[in-house]
Amino acid sequence: MNASETPSPSRYKISKNPEGGTTLHIHGNMDAANAGQMIDELTALLSDYSLSSLTVDLEKVDYLDDFGTLVLAHLRKMVTNGGNGFYVINSSDKIKELLSILHFDSLDEKMSIEKKRSSGIFIRIGEATLQQISDLKYAISFIGSIILSLVHICLHPRSLRTDDTIRYMQRVGVDGLPIVALISFLMGLIMAFMSSVQLEQFGANIYVASLVSLSMTRELGPIMTAIIVAGRSGSAFAAEIGTMKISEEVDALFTMGFNPVMFLVVPKLVAAAFMVPILTLFSDLFAIMGGLLVGVFMLDLTAGAYMAQTIKTLELFDVFWGVLKGGIFGVLITWIGCFRGFQVRGGAASVGQATTSAVVSSIFLIILCDSMFSVILRYWG
Repeated sequence: MNASETPSPSRYKISKNPEGGTTLHIHGNMDAANAGQMIDELTALLSDYSLSSLTVDLEKVDYLDDFGTLVLAHLRKMVTNGGNGFYVINSSDKIKELLSILHFDSLDEKMSIEKKRSSGIFIRIGEATLQQISDLKYAISFIGSIILSLVHICLHPRSLRTDDTIRYMQRVGVDGLPIVALISFLMGLIMAFMSSVQLEQFGANIYVASLVSLSMTRELGPIMTAIIVAGRSGSAFAAEIGTMKISEEVDALFTMGFNPVMFLVVPKLVAAAFMVPILTLFSDLFAIMGGLLVGVFMLDLTAGAYMAQTIKTLELFDVFWGVLKGGIFGVLITWIGCFRGFQVRGGAASVGQATTSAVVSSIFLIILCDSMFSVILRYWG
């Protein structure tokens, strides 16, 4: 609908209805050129009338735009009973169409904003409990799917995606080695320095080597390595699968007849189960090197004496125990990372939440599992 280049002036005529109420006849255009003037003129013109009911006759209106619609909205507000007695008659089809597009009937309705009541503590506890139960059921089902996939691969080794497994081994192991080595070296250095402050008072500097080697191989080495892998690889697993989930790539794999667990999870699981124990061995080695640095340069120990004390303290079981824990931690990290990835629903925000949840849950499970190992070792010994 196009207005004429020179809008015609608007004219008004007011009449009283036999059954009561007021009728306003408008002639001419109702557009941006004269909307402000019309509001002022009509406000002054109708101020002397008790507008319990107002009917606006648009039969003689040649053109109406969104500014003219505002004029009609202003007239409706002038009706004393809240606009319920406001009517528009004799409008052309084009004007009706415009009023419909602009939702004129609800243009100045006040939105009812109800204050949302906060849920009670028992409701929140119940919702959290139900959510945890649902997650537990899905986690058990996910574990079953992984076990079935592993059994299938044991029976059919060629079904394992070797190229992807090697690629994930590189990501988990080779790419993670520098940060694991650096942190473990610093951990060994700090432990040796702090313990030497106390042991030096009793002339027992040589036992710094025993403390560093035993604590790293049994406890700190596997835990620190697992936490680093959880932050690097566990989060990456969750983000990768979560992104595939929201882009419907996982559904596409299922539609094409592929098992998503075997296709996406098993290569990561195998890679982590092999590489985390190896990283644990490197962690132990670099921690001992850090302690050796403190022993040689601060405690006046020789490198030979330090290494001899380390070998004397350590047993093959200690090293094996740490490596075993590293392998189990690797499986836990992969399981929780992939599990959180498959739980993703929605958009990018859900991927971020799944990544964060994967890291936090992995660290919790690592500490919990290590505590169980400590109890087992205590009563086993």
